[in-house]
Amino acid sequence: MLLGETHDNPAHHRLQAEFTAELAPRALVFEMLSPEQAAALDGLADRSEPSMRAALGWDGSGWPDFAMYYPIFTAAPEAAVLGAALPRETLRAAISGGAAAAFGDGALRYGLAADLPATQLEDRLGLQRDAHCGALPEEMLPGMVEAQRLRDAAFARTALDALERYGAPVVVIAGRGHVRRDWGMPAALAAAAPDVRVAAIALSEHGEEDPGDRFDVQIATEPAPRGDPCAAFR
Repeated sequence: MLLGETHDNPAHHRLQAEFTAELAPRALVFEMLSPEQAAALDGLADRSEPSMRAALGWDGSGWPDFAMYYPIFTAAPEAAVLGAALPRETLRAAISGGAAAAFGDGALRYGLAADLPATQLEDRLGLQRDAHCGALPEEMLPGMVEAQRLRDAAFARTALDALERYGAPVVVIAGRGHVRRDWGMPAALAAAAPDVRVAAIALSEHGEEDPGDRFDVQIATEPAPRGDPCAAFR
């Protein structure tokens, strides 16, 4: 099950914890954690919030407050925890040289070897432009799309590794853009392991729901209070 969120909305993390507790997964895969961070939890006897926060080095990660994510961990206390985040140098390699080259062996299996259809590329360039508030030079946008393709394929690879090592079900916690069926993790999973059953659940805010069949289920909540996300770019 892929649970997509808006990262700074506490309601989304509560829903993710509820889904996780109901599903009782064998493994939890987090976009927010590197493999090294996840490994720091192995054998950690004290699973209190402060202890896990410190073990993960969460406060220096740039992600929202760990208090929002902690209930997801406690919802499946027996589940293995895996990190799917990539090193910055690998993402930079995708930006400069393309997702397939940065991914290395297995790029063809995960659908990275082929160029994107023109219409999809234009849509993805527009999303990157908007996500960065129009502040990035246009020549940087294709590289940002390649980095996103790389991350989706890498998340899918980690999820399949979890499935092979621990069995089903596996729950993936990621941003909602990563769980869309048309070009996110589900597309990479379908390319690599078409027989694996995937449920893509998007947690959206009212007004940002996606049309069509990009997700299997969409659940909308009230928007979280926040300032102008583009202020930093200005």
